[in-house]
Amino acid sequence: MSEHESSTGDHEAARAHGAQDAAASAALLELARRIALHAAEFALDARRGGVSVAATKSSPVDIVTAVDRDTEALIRRLILEARPDDGIVGEEDDALVGTSGVNWVVDPIDGTVNFLYGIPAWAISVAVVEGSADPAAWTALAGVVVNPSTGEVFEAAAGCGARLDGREIRANADVPLAQALVGTGFSYSAEGRRAQAEVLVTLLPKARDVRRIGSAALDLCAVAAGRLDAYYESGLNPWDHAAGALIAREAGARVGGPAGGPATVELVVAAAPSLFDELTEALRAAGVDA
Repeated sequence: MSEHESSTGDHEAARAHGAQDAAASAALLELARRIALHAAEFALDARRGGVSVAATKSSPVDIVTAVDRDTEALIRRLILEARPDDGIVGEEDDALVGTSGVNWVVDPIDGTVNFLYGIPAWAISVAVVEGSADPAAWTALAGVVVNPSTGEVFEAAAGCGARLDGREIRANADVPLAQALVGTGFSYSAEGRRAQAEVLVTLLPKARDVRRIGSAALDLCAVAAGRLDAYYESGLNPWDHAAGALIAREAGARVGGPAGGPATVELVVAAAPSLFDELTEALRAAGVDA
């Protein structure tokens, strides 16, 4: 076999492998969408019947409702019925270790305080990743974020772009920080909020304005859809941003964390590449390890 023939065969094999990966991610996305929509309908019906606080977690204001728990139980059941060998990591129950190398990272209701108060900015977030449930180590394959109150469905599969209700979406580009609408969120701990407020005082005069919507998943999707120019937050758990980060990235945003590395519990930043650099520089000036 000639060198040219060998090179051609390698390229064809790589294309075939890429097509197989894309098809696998698309199939996982279809399943994730069905599960997220089912869970969204369930949670919305439960919300109409009234909601109360079932327990608190990290602080008295970090709440969980019975609907959070019931919705996650439903999502877990639907996943295992379709893919019994996969692992599941969710907010409300212990992690389930699988054998397939694929993990589902689930937030049954992202924005529980909004959900409790009837503010229509809460979401079902379902992501599928390859590898561990550590954002620094996983490869995101598919993600779906549904806002049950509006019926909007944000979704992405790796390498296939991002969509809102079936239409392609793109993050805003070429927006300087001075003209950027920036989203953020705050900790459940009083001390954490105090530190975040100090950062905000430094950042706010440098941006067009700042929004605090109350759902990290929806904030990341807002970046993907051009409703926000950028977003940053510290203290997020993997299930808070697993699906939204993939959707933002597939929409053309850059998503990262401390010191230019991957998103972690310490920091999640999402923005168009040029704005990402300007925002992280401003965060560093405010004392954040960005």
